[in-house]
Amino acid sequence: MSRIKFIHSYQYIISFDNLLGAWGEFVKGKRSRRDVQEFELDLMNNIISLQRSLTDKTYRHSGYESFNICDPKPRNIHKAIVRDRLLHHALYRTLYPFFARTFFADSHSCQLGKGTHKVMNRLRTFMYKVSENHTKTAWALKGDIRKFFPSIDQSILLKIIADYIPDKDIRWLIYQVVNSFHSGEEGVGLPLGNLTSQLFVNVYMNVFDQFVKHKLKAKYYIRYADDFVILSPDRKWLLEIIPEIRDFLWEKLHLELHPNKLFLQTVASGLDFLGWVHFPDHRVLRTAAKKRMFRTIEEKSGKSETVQSYLGLISHGNAMKLRRKIEEGWYCS
Repeated sequence: MSRIKFIHSYQYIISFDNLLGAWGEFVKGKRSRRDVQEFELDLMNNIISLQRSLTDKTYRHSGYESFNICDPKPRNIHKAIVRDRLLHHALYRTLYPFFARTFFADSHSCQLGKGTHKVMNRLRTFMYKVSENHTKTAWALKGDIRKFFPSIDQSILLKIIADYIPDKDIRWLIYQVVNSFHSGEEGVGLPLGNLTSQLFVNVYMNVFDQFVKHKLKAKYYIRYADDFVILSPDRKWLLEIIPEIRDFLWEKLHLELHPNKLFLQTVASGLDFLGWVHFPDHRVLRTAAKKRMFRTIEEKSGKSETVQSYLGLISHGNAMKLRRKIEEGWYCS
């Protein structure tokens, strides 16, 4: 199949102008951090040194600092040093505009103008259409990928990228970033923390998106990271495509459907997706998300910025009672 090709050169990516521009994007909101301050103390020489190592191909990605967060489930984050994160931004700012044009319209994670609020509104539109204005029974197949980031097969990813990028020097550079991390098995996994990982998982999953849209011919399909939903008035068809989805993910991408997170249900019963339970005409915040929200506000002593952040979040659903509880301080027990 003929594909559009990436036209920027390796020299453009590693140019001083691109690296300096990448620094301006990377440093936003980070100037108070010690490692960033240390790098910025000798910024020009540090950028020149990085550029020199990229020019003569002596560049090697350094290791990662690892730490755990709960967001809301436990996640293992890997943080690269400043020099490498600067390179990630230099790569991302040139690769993202190109690859974004190859993605299907309803892939929403980690893309400009395609955040959680837009995907939730898009889901509501799909629910409306598939149920013919809530007059007919509609079904939803919801699934996600088991151990998504740690399961990405690097050799498959690099082959997908090579189909779009003919420049062997750019492919060498991408290999340095991709191969800098392994999740226990050689050649497997991407670090949850690299800016480039956000792009690469979308490049990887675009193969699945195209399969669902063009082979399975799913009319109402939406994906956010490793969570996906397929809507249809035909329950039998949704059941029939589950084995096809499972086989494709494993055979083409070495990914597995999460066995405990695959659901087939009516739209009217409420679809749990991205922290909200979605009904045909409204959405409510998931119970676990509400508890976590009140716990966080209480831990931060009701700080104004935290409260305003959550008020902004719940404004996207039916949450008047929640708003009243937050504004009146009912979370303090």
